[in-house]
Amino acid sequence: MADPARARKLAKRISQIVASAIEHDVKDPRLGAVTITDTKITADLHDATVYYTVLGESLDSEPDFAGAAAALESARGVLRTKVGQGTGVRYTPTLTFMADSIPDDARRIEELLAKAREADAEVARRATGAQHAGEADPYKAPREDDDLDEAETAADAPAEAEEETRG
Repeated sequence: MADPARARKLAKRISQIVASAIEHDVKDPRLGAVTITDTKITADLHDATVYYTVLGESLDSEPDFAGAAAALESARGVLRTKVGQGTGVRYTPTLTFMADSIPDDARRIEELLAKAREADAEVARRATGAQHAGEADPYKAPREDDDLDEAETAADAPAEAEEETRG
């Protein structure tokens, strides 16, 4: 097992090498909109999973994930050779390409947040001009201490008078 810090550095280096090779060395037009987002490598440094995303031609068009996946599979050998030359490790890791789901997850989260904002706005709209049900002050007012003090002094007066007569 390799040091986790070394594995992270190697994974980052593999991402850089693959991205550079896709941009400069591989002449497949299907890879023009491919972006390498992350790379994970196993603890024994033998297998690397490279995550990628594909951008569309325009904001409205759907990206060609199938074409990009086919192009990456056909260029796997060239990319592994470039990784071996660029890293200088004894065993060049095998490369597996996976489409990254982070952009889709981010889009889904944005949609959920928009729905939550709409629901909050609806609650705020309904709350304007609304009044509380029941009384304005639903709590009972505390008893006055003055009434208690007068009752206690009236009850204590005969007991004090008896003590004075005894003593």
